[in-house]
Amino acid sequence: MNISHWVSHWANWHGEKTAVHFVGRDISYGQMEARIGNLSAMLRDQLGVGKGDRVAHLGYNSPELLELLFACARIGAILVPLNWRLAPPEHAWILQDCDPKAVLVEADFFAHIDSIRAQLPGLATVAYGAADGELWRSYDALLAASGQDASGGVMDDAVTIVYTSGTTGRPKGTVLTQDALFHNAVNAIAAQDITAQDHVLTVLPMFHVGGMNIHTTPGIHAGATITILARFDPAETLAALNSGGPTIFLTVPAMAIALTAHPDWADTDLSNLRFVGLGSSAVPAAILHAFLDRDIPATQAYGLTESAPVAIMLPIAKAWSKMGSCGLPALHTLARIVDDNGAEVPNGDAGEIVLRGRNLFQEYWRNEAGTKEAYAGGWFHTGDIGHKDEDGYFYVDERKKDVVISGGENIYPAELENILADCPDLAEAAVIGRPDQRWGEIPVACVVRQSDSDISAADILALFEGRLARFKHPRRVIFMETLPRNAMGKVEKFTLRDELTAKDEK
Repeated sequence: MNISHWVSHWANWHGEKTAVHFVGRDISYGQMEARIGNLSAMLRDQLGVGKGDRVAHLGYNSPELLELLFACARIGAILVPLNWRLAPPEHAWILQDCDPKAVLVEADFFAHIDSIRAQLPGLATVAYGAADGELWRSYDALLAASGQDASGGVMDDAVTIVYTSGTTGRPKGTVLTQDALFHNAVNAIAAQDITAQDHVLTVLPMFHVGGMNIHTTPGIHAGATITILARFDPAETLAALNSGGPTIFLTVPAMAIALTAHPDWADTDLSNLRFVGLGSSAVPAAILHAFLDRDIPATQAYGLTESAPVAIMLPIAKAWSKMGSCGLPALHTLARIVDDNGAEVPNGDAGEIVLRGRNLFQEYWRNEAGTKEAYAGGWFHTGDIGHKDEDGYFYVDERKKDVVISGGENIYPAELENILADCPDLAEAAVIGRPDQRWGEIPVACVVRQSDSDISAADILALFEGRLARFKHPRRVIFMETLPRNAMGKVEKFTLRDELTAKDEK
């Protein structure tokens, strides 16, 4: 058995029911089952994809991306969903690292892939739609030439590699098995009472585990209907909510701010929503109240790419009384808060959040040392600092690592600092996160010029063009005389943050 059985099961039980709604078209569970069978046969017979082979996808949210996950599961292959916001050099590195048999690409990214093709010899490129050039193969034509009989995947197989930016400046490929996605789905279903009567609205990018696995794949497991929007647009999202269909909606603070600020917000009928899920970073109380004040439970979730991500969730019934908490450990996850020696701390004391469970990742792709470090002592070390209240509810206080979470996206300063280090006009540079009302946090470059340089902020910001995704670019440049360092010469970022906060308060 493999996780594509979820679709097969519901195709037998209620095959005419809509599984996915997308851009005015409905795909029933019976149709989805046939499409997955066709796609899995195409991968195997037309592209030579077998057990353990990787298949990449570059495009927006779509039924095809969801079906590709289940088709890979059916034959034991591994989906690599690419963040479409990344720059071509970033994609080139990821594709070289995971070495896929093929990449399936939407039209907006044909030129993007063509620009790095020389770095990816032998990679089959498949076009959704018409693409120029003999090196592109047609997705529709490949499907038309394929049958329906592929199989072979099992629950122990790796099914997806999701790349996250690394603290060393290189992304890490997080390997999740089919068994991890199963236990993640059960975690979500149990915590949020998801049933076949639910209707999930998916707007968050499905290249993230949040968009794919907090509600979308659990919804398929439960036999629910999923409405997918290709990209986030406040007006389109509010219109989808106003349709009276969705009962479950997941957002992040930056998106919620855009929704509540939109002129249509006050008149949007949200009465069909059972709850709204929020996550990815600390959620401002004002955003929670925007939903709670309309009698819609706004529940928080905590997890990471490595936990698939459902690890800790706030029960719907506690949305008001435990506002600000990310909740309790999910059904198949254990969570603790420990000190630097790995000993559990008393309720109320701060420590690192560590996790254990079958929803957790198998390994970092081709990174044995990183995997061992993450699982030191048999628990996954999240790098996040939190505490529990007297009732055992978890709260996230701060991040032990330097990650900046801006608009729901993880930005690791090391990636930006590597680029700044290559600039001969700079003597020192560090990147930190600063609070921002709209995005939660923004990356800020703190730099020290060389004594003979007059490089401008605009010149420094231009260094990132074409090298990193735009959402990762620093939003500000702060010129300093020196950066605070410890006895070992390492920049003390906590001191740097405190200095800037003190300046802001003057």
